Amino acid sequence: MRKGNFASSVELRALAGEANSDYLLLCLKREPVTLGYRAVERMEQVARQTGAKWVYADRYAVKNGQRETMRCLDYQLGSVRNDFDMGSLLLIETEALRQYLKDTPDADWKYAALYDFRLYVSRMQCVPVPILHLGELLYTEEEKDVRKSGEKQFDYVDPRNREAQIEYEQACTLHLKKIGAWVDVTTLRNVVFAHSETAFGCEASVIIPVRNRVRTIEDAVRSALSQNTSFNFNVIVVDNYSTDGTTEVLKRLSDEDRRVVHIVPERTDLGIGGCWSLAVNDARCGRFAIQLDSDDLYSGAQTLQRVVDEFHRQQCAMLVGSYRMCDFQLKTLPPGVIDHKEWTYENGMNNALRINGLGAPRAFYTPLLREIGVPNTSYGEDYALGLAFSRRYKIGRIYDELYLCRRWEGNSDAALSPEKVNANNLYKDSLRTMEILARQQMIKARES
Repeated sequence: MRKGNFASSVELRALAGEANSDYLLLCLKREPVTLGYRAVERMEQVARQTGAKWVYADRYAVKNGQRETMRCLDYQLGSVRNDFDMGSLLLIETEALRQYLKDTPDADWKYAALYDFRLYVSRMQCVPVPILHLGELLYTEEEKDVRKSGEKQFDYVDPRNREAQIEYEQACTLHLKKIGAWVDVTTLRNVVFAHSETAFGCEASVIIPVRNRVRTIEDAVRSALSQNTSFNFNVIVVDNYSTDGTTEVLKRLSDEDRRVVHIVPERTDLGIGGCWSLAVNDARCGRFAIQLDSDDLYSGAQTLQRVVDEFHRQQCAMLVGSYRMCDFQLKTLPPGVIDHKEWTYENGMNNALRINGLGAPRAFYTPLLREIGVPNTSYGEDYALGLAFSRRYKIGRIYDELYLCRRWEGNSDAALSPEKVNANNLYKDSLRTMEILARQQMIKARES
């Protein structure tokens, strides 16, 4: 067993040079790892029987003295994020590592070597399943990072990790080129709104899906109504069968201000995405549809004006701003402002496949949003839209703070169980798989 993070090309070359067996067992953590009964023999057996070049398994994790079962996800085409969880033990075929190093003689990764190697293995078409998940609990590891899921999820936007993130982006971009799923920025379409033939009753609509948020909904609606703009706008609230008094609050607000459009769906099977779809397909929806979650607030009274101005200036089909994490006293919480500066105009549409989110508030050109459609889910629908738009259209960015994301005990992603984290990641990996396939089809069609 070799310990290390194996992040650099230097480490991988040294490992290959020292290897004297068919397989290598890598341990990615410095903390203690206890092997289960015949764990290594089982991983090697499966590798030999299936021809897999890379095997990883489930495990137990000890956190604060408590042992938890940690299941991994099966690897798929869309498992291209660099933080895909394989645990701390990997069984690697030595010959596959040597072939990788032979095929990439100029590689000089400081952080992304193991990630680049993993992507390389995933492209090995001579093997039916080059990367295999063994769904057996084969070892126990000490887990020192006991932060809640809501704190861990923003590590990739931490400026301290920027150098590593740049390398991961480079490796992912190279992979997308090799599998025919890389989007060239010069092929993206701009939108000229002045030529739009669609008539709208107002220039912008703030879209707020809500269910049982009596504690926060009035703050959110009043934040939207307080916007100072040079154009007409409304606030479309889709009240998804609230039972806690939210409906009564919204009825009062809509009676007080005709700009508040209170919609109660006829259907009872709508998620957040379905509520968005209902709102943007309503005849009262404006030219631009702009996000505001029922827990949150706009940072100031100029947010809507800034968003609409940037749509026209950047000629984009979708626009994403920046937000600040805070509590209900608006005190900043870690990690502070989430600006997603890893999104660049040159490569953001490709790097989007590597990361888990694009930012907020999100805003859309309504005709194209209606055309693309919003998945009827309550998680990841925003990411799905970002990927779909980024395949064909320019996505604009505002790196200044526009939005306050208020954390409270009811927020859905503050402290998720390992099972829920896996379910969320599985859905987003499936979105990436579908997006890669769609990009491959699109690029093939252009080349034919």
